Amino acid sequence: MSPDDTASKDRFFQQLAQISDAMSAAHGKDFAMGALLLAARFIAEGEARARAAAADTAPTPVTP
Repeated sequence: MSPDDTASKDRFFQQLAQISDAMSAAHGKDFAMGALLLAARFIAEGEARARAAAADTAPTPVTP
C-alpha cells in the first residue's frame, strides 16, 4: 500500500468517525450503528449505486 493510499484511507476513517459522532449525538448510538450496518449491507449487496441512481431519476412530488 502506498503512502497516498494510507492517507486517503485515513481521511475516510476520519470522515466516518465524524459522521458517526454526529448521528449518535442527534439520534443515539442505536441509530448510528443501524445506519452504518445498513450502509455496509447496501455495499455488500451492490444496492448503494442502484438506490442512488434511482433517487436521481425519481420524479419530484408536486405539492398543491
